[in-house]
Formats: sequence, C-alpha cells, structure tokens
Amino acid sequence: MGEKITLKLDERTVHGKKVKSLRQQGITPGVVYGHGLEATPVQAEAGEMRRVVLAAGKHTPISLTGIKRRIAMIKDIEFHPTKAGVVRHVSFHAVKADEPVVAEVPVHLVGVGESAAEKAGLVVLQAIDKVEVKALPMELPEAIEIDITTLTEAGEKVTLGDAKLAEGVEFVEHDTGHHEDEDEEKPSITDLVVASVYEPAALEAANEAAAGDAADESEVEAEHGSDSEETSAEETRPGGKLQDEPKQSNVDANK
Repeated sequence: MGEKITLKLDERTVHGKKVKSLRQQGITPGVVYGHGLEATPVQAEAGEMRRVVLAAGKHTPISLTGIKRRIAMIKDIEFHPTKAGVVRHVSFHAVKADEPVVAEVPVHLVGVGESAAEKAGLVVLQAIDKVEVKALPMELPEAIEIDITTLTEAGEKVTLGDAKLAEGVEFVEHDTGHHEDEDEEKPSITDLVVASVYEPAALEAANEAAAGDAADESEVEAEHGSDSEETSAEETRPGGKLQDEPKQSNVDANK
C-alpha cells in the first residue's frame, strides 16, 4: 500500500438534472452505497474528486470523511464525453476493513531494458496488464510487480507465478467451464503468461501474417456483401439484441 488516500464528502441535496448547476459551480456529484446501506447522494469539490479518481482508480481503497467515516472503493466513474479528464459523477462502494474484497490491479514489469535478452536485441512483449486479486481493503497492492531481468533468450517467459505476493494477497481463480478431460490437470491462474521473449524477425513476420489475415477477411466481406447495416437497425432498436442497458453511473447521477 502507498500513501493513504482520503476524500471529504458533503451531503448532496440536489438530484436529477439539477446536478448540472453543481458542476457549473465546480462541484462533482457522487453516491456512496454498500451492502446493507442506503445509497447516500454526496458531492465534493471537482478538483479534489478528480485527484482522488486519478490516485485511486478502481483498485485502491479511499478513506471517506465528512458525512460519515468509511472505507470505500470506486466502483464507477462517469467522464465527460467530450472534455478529456473531466469527472461528472463517481460511485463509491463502501467496504468493511476486516472483510476481503476483489479488485483489479495493474501488472508492472520490473527491470525493463535491463535483461540479457533485451540487451541482445530481443523483444520482451507484455501479454497482460492487469489481474484480479483478493485481499483486505487496506492490504490491496497498488500493482503486481514481476521481474524480467532473468530473461535471456527467445521463447522464455514470465508468468503470474513469478510474482511475489504479500501475505494475505491472492490471485482470483476463474473457472473457464471447460472440463473435457477430468484427468487432465486444470491450469492455474499462476500459469498465465505475463510477458514473453521474441526474435524481432519472428515478431515482424507474425505481425505481417496477422495483417494479411485481416485483409483477407475484408476482401471476403466485400465479395459477399455485409448485412451489418440491416442487423444494426434491427438489433439496436428498443428490445433488440444490441440495445445498450442503462449505465449504473447514469442511474446514480439521476438520484
């Protein structure tokens, strides 16, 4: 854990479309909710809210003060659709300090540019940049760090199993649902490849092949025609398959 993040919240009495007036005053609306808690409309100075959003993301606990002291995680952030970085609404999920939570944290490679493989002109590509972990709120790591300085030649790799987790922190296993051979050992989350070493020439050839496959698919669609416009009109209408569900942030903003 890094430096403790705190945010002072005030009770919000303005709801629905009227929150526009708050934003014009430099105030960002939000809501705090949790298991067994009634959703509480809140607000904070826009600059402070943005600072906390950037510092905490969705993986770092925040100590909320003001109305009532709570520990919370950011569950949803609504950004302005055209003004980059402008936060319009934040949903906080209150959690208990003594109960583990699941959060998605970034994966950082340690020693980039320092491995024997990279010094020899090989390329190390990162395959995943985030992973779910489970821990007590105040014990959640800011990131999972994996050392790549031991990589020396093409074909070598590092996995989540190479990460050193603090006591009380564990990766979240996900059941894929595929159990064709019950005798076969099921893969573990720690087997997930984080980064691999490639020869530059082989990597370039793979990229060219991928680009060629994409071009071939485009030619096939052009030759046989595409029904995307027809299906789009049908499926995006109210009740259609692709009709978007209302976002939680928008629901919260109108409370």
